Amino acid sequence: MSKRPPNLFASILGLWSRDAAVLRREGLPFFLRVVANPLLTVFVFTYVLPRSGQQIPVAAGVTSFATVLVPGLVAVAMMFTAISAVALPLSIELGATREIEDRVLAPNPLATVPFAKICFGAFQGILSGALVFPILLILPATEVTVRVASWPMLVTMLLLASWTGAALGLFLGTAIRPQQIGLMFAIVLTPMVFLGCVYYPWASLSAIPWLQKVVLMNPLVYMAEGLRIALTPDVPHMSPLATILMLLLLAMTLSALGVRGFIRRVVD
Repeated sequence: MSKRPPNLFASILGLWSRDAAVLRREGLPFFLRVVANPLLTVFVFTYVLPRSGQQIPVAAGVTSFATVLVPGLVAVAMMFTAISAVALPLSIELGATREIEDRVLAPNPLATVPFAKICFGAFQGILSGALVFPILLILPATEVTVRVASWPMLVTMLLLASWTGAALGLFLGTAIRPQQIGLMFAIVLTPMVFLGCVYYPWASLSAIPWLQKVVLMNPLVYMAEGLRIALTPDVPHMSPLATILMLLLLAMTLSALGVRGFIRRVVD
């Protein structure tokens, strides 16, 4: 009698349910991790500075610096959360305890495990982006002009940005040894934020042509610019086609590299 083939969808649901249980248990740390950076940034740049009489110059036609910040901080929250949701647990599971073995030994294709991690990390990224909006719309002392100019563009950006962040987390989690995972934030993530067009639109870098070209290697640039198209269309931004195509390319490339690195680590 032949064995019944494994139910792939049920296996993925099982992997997600385990991760969801961990997320529920760490709900408060997850919430604090998501809101800490946006809360401090919005508080300083859009509340403290305006209240103290200091103004940050913005582009013509833009109501306030808070308007420029909205898409960038949503993108940062999504990227940080998606990367951390995949890379940090993976570094533990691939470490000395080898906790990952109970999942890779299941009768399913080996690639199922990393793809399930990317999907769940992307979900957490979208959730974190949603948690940022109350801060950005309530706390600023200056007017924030945010409107959904294009729902299809917003949905596309949320999906692509969160998937790209989770795929980057998978790649970093398999490429960096567990003992060095802390360096990821100092060497990789911090430069990505400051050079990711979070605090300024990409078009404003035209005054520094070489830097405007260099930052195009940063996935966060396309996340922030794509969200500007959807949420703050009055702020200068890239073309929608460029942001979608580049994020799609980055998502596919990072997913392939991450899955290959995952398989190499668990087989070794």
